[in-house]
Amino acid sequence: MIPRLAMINDIAGVGHCSTAVSLPVISAMKVQVCPVPTSVLSNHLGFPAYYFDDYTSRMRDYLQVWKNLGFTFDGLYCGFLGNSEQIQIVEEFLNEFQPELFLLDPVLGDKGRRYSTIQKEHCDGLKRLLPHASLITPNITEACLLTGTPYKDGFWADYELYTICEKLAKLCRGSIVVTGLYAEGQYLNYIWQDGVRTSCNAPKTGASRPGTGDLFASILAADLLNHVDLHLSVEKATNFIAKCTAATEKAGIPVEYGVQFEPFLADLIR
Repeated sequence: MIPRLAMINDIAGVGHCSTAVSLPVISAMKVQVCPVPTSVLSNHLGFPAYYFDDYTSRMRDYLQVWKNLGFTFDGLYCGFLGNSEQIQIVEEFLNEFQPELFLLDPVLGDKGRRYSTIQKEHCDGLKRLLPHASLITPNITEACLLTGTPYKDGFWADYELYTICEKLAKLCRGSIVVTGLYAEGQYLNYIWQDGVRTSCNAPKTGASRPGTGDLFASILAADLLNHVDLHLSVEKATNFIAKCTAATEKAGIPVEYGVQFEPFLADLIR
């Protein structure tokens, strides 16, 4: 049987992000995805208007049925969590279902700032999940928030990133990939695995767009369950996003509509 991955994340109908990205990408990579919605949105928050339905009060009933039916999961991928209670529900899921592998994308902020809905207590709550994670994928802002490191724009030296990863490694038993780094026309992903660090670069091929982090984490989650080498997985995800972004820019698609990845799904299958 192919691996089965539970995914706790929001659903946004338009904008190429969250579950709408993860379902086709992870399925194409031969992993079954079983979504658990944290909230349902008509579109992501980058549009001038949106419908939002918080799913917190229904998540436990949803998962209780899974428990009653005896479902099991090889892994868990956790994305956006809207409040402290949802963090607690993830803890309960880990204790109840005990998946072998757990990828946590700690959604907290970007460009040096917490998202408007994220408070310090939320950040502290996410830290409780880190010891359970096989792999975490914070961007540089989130890595700073989790470690109490002052954020800065621009170039990050290797020793600075090493220090951040050392701090994260004290909180997380698994591997770390820090994303969102940019220098000299290149995007950089910094990889920490058992104290050994490597990096993977890709040329900047367009504007920063919503959903690229979801694409990245989804590819890594599928490869994690398929036991693909982490560096190869990061390289695959980085190159895939660069190709999709370049094509999206060429097509003249507005930034808020995210990245058009559908024409390139066959690349992930190969």
